[in-house]
Amino acid sequence: MTYLRLARKRLIFPSIVLFLSAFFLILPTLTARAAVTIQEVKSEKGITAWLVEDYSVPIIALRFVFDGGSTQDPDGKEGLANLMTGLFDEGAGDLDSDAFQERLDDAGAEMRISEGRDGISGAMRMLAEQKDEALDLLRLAIEKPRFDQAPIDRIRGQILAGITAGERDPNTAAETEWRRAVYGSHPYSRPSEGTKKSLATITADDLRAFHKATFARSGLHIAVVGAIDAKTLQRELDQLFGGLPEKQSLEQVLDADLKLGQQLQVTYDLPQTSIQMAFPGVKRSAPEFYAATLMNEILGGGTFTSRLFEEVREKRGLAYSIDSGLSNLEHASSLIVTTATRADRAIETLAVVRDAIKHTADEGPTEAELAAAKKYLVGAYAINNLDSSGAIASTLIGLQLNGLGIDYMDRRAGLIDSVTLDEVKAVAKRLLSVEPAVMVVGPALTDGSKG
Repeated sequence: MTYLRLARKRLIFPSIVLFLSAFFLILPTLTARAAVTIQEVKSEKGITAWLVEDYSVPIIALRFVFDGGSTQDPDGKEGLANLMTGLFDEGAGDLDSDAFQERLDDAGAEMRISEGRDGISGAMRMLAEQKDEALDLLRLAIEKPRFDQAPIDRIRGQILAGITAGERDPNTAAETEWRRAVYGSHPYSRPSEGTKKSLATITADDLRAFHKATFARSGLHIAVVGAIDAKTLQRELDQLFGGLPEKQSLEQVLDADLKLGQQLQVTYDLPQTSIQMAFPGVKRSAPEFYAATLMNEILGGGTFTSRLFEEVREKRGLAYSIDSGLSNLEHASSLIVTTATRADRAIETLAVVRDAIKHTADEGPTEAELAAAKKYLVGAYAINNLDSSGAIASTLIGLQLNGLGIDYMDRRAGLIDSVTLDEVKAVAKRLLSVEPAVMVVGPALTDGSKG
């Protein structure tokens, strides 16, 4: 969910303490291992999961994603997916909210379900010796959520409180304007938490209908890491997900047409000005994706080594940090540059950023920069993606969602190393020569400063 859940006043059971202790013990073990062995497990009902067995500690981490997400919210009922995901631990089957959460505590498990723009994701970490109890609760939650009125009203109230607080927050208000300006009428422009008006219209029947449409096996992706073997997992998959409908019923979502070439001024009397720029991106499936990834690393992805960091912070001290990153949603791709600076130096900072980007577009990187970027991206993968059971499971889900194949980790270094300097220069010119969308949050810039 996208709001902060109020904590329940409840004792922490010894099993939870044991679980957390064991979870943190897994970190050094998995960090030290540069490679993982991935198995594809298919159940009798045809449910497929990727599995990495690890018995160094008695923990199982499960991740799953159902296609859909907040892009499936009906018009006028924005926030439906978000509200639904806040209710899966608020009662399921014959267990009301308190009974369900007490059972979850007793099982020594941690469960989380949340919405994203393009999917509903879930996670559970559990002790291997208590997996039967934990997985049975997860099965109840995803198959038979109750959507009782009292929890609906309480969670809706918490979301509304977050929306009210966001109305007074400059960054939240600016992000709302940014989405509307860049995405236009596309579902990505809508607030995933909904609005005060839309939340008031959502009923328990709406929640049940949304659940039925999205929680089906045809749009399901699963990854499991930890102390469980393939044969056991095969059986558990059918017990956990086998009772769901076979087919999802999703509305078609078209690709977004990004509205670039505009500048937004969100005026607030603040001592610091935030700057955000959006350039075209590259789809994850595109042949030039790795060239774009390396270009981005050189431009602003490398925190202390990038061109933007060198020009903006090291040479001029205009900002504490500046970075760029490729954003890949299912229906939109972009390259985003962000920084923040003193309000009285915002004009200068924006000009320096533009100059550094133009230089990269016109001339591209050097051979030395490309070699360093390749070395980092290859070497950092295990540290960034394989440092815990949960991280490995999340990485496996990402590979599935992007259609990269079960052998991707073995092929990745070669894909990066094969990129040529000419390919990086070409993608830099194509993406960075476009006039970006720019948002400035802070005191108003003068008319002559927008260049």
